[in-house]
Amino acid sequence: MKYKQLVIEKKEYVLLKQMLSLSNYNRDVVFKKSIKQLMDELATAIIIDENEMPEDVVRFNSYVEVKLEGGWTKKFQLVVGNKSDVQNDKISVLSPMGTAVIGHALEDIFQWEFPSGKQLIKIAYVAQEQLSNINNL
Repeated sequence: MKYKQLVIEKKEYVLLKQMLSLSNYNRDVVFKKSIKQLMDELATAIIIDENEMPEDVVRFNSYVEVKLEGGWTKKFQLVVGNKSDVQNDKISVLSPMGTAVIGHALEDIFQWEFPSGKQLIKIAYVAQEQLSNINNL
């Protein structure tokens, strides 16, 4: 990992923790594993101010391209659950892919559990959508 730990902006960290605590009621085993793994990683994450956030870190509303072993590539925007729209490549931060990539940086390579099994993921592209207000999430 480029920064050795996840990097999360302070306000997004608070919102993400709230979302994760509410998501514990889901019964899907893989979903629960993803949430637990993200919560474990958040325990040691680097939490920083908005003006200090590196541009190459995946965060709310980032545009991301991931590459998985076997050559599978996916481009999407990472959004909060109510803005999720898979047909338009808007993936929820609480989905297995969303929990996998949040806080990671460009060129990070790591392993994550998906419904299809463990996969090696590479963050191949990150671009930010400017956030004027955390409440617009």
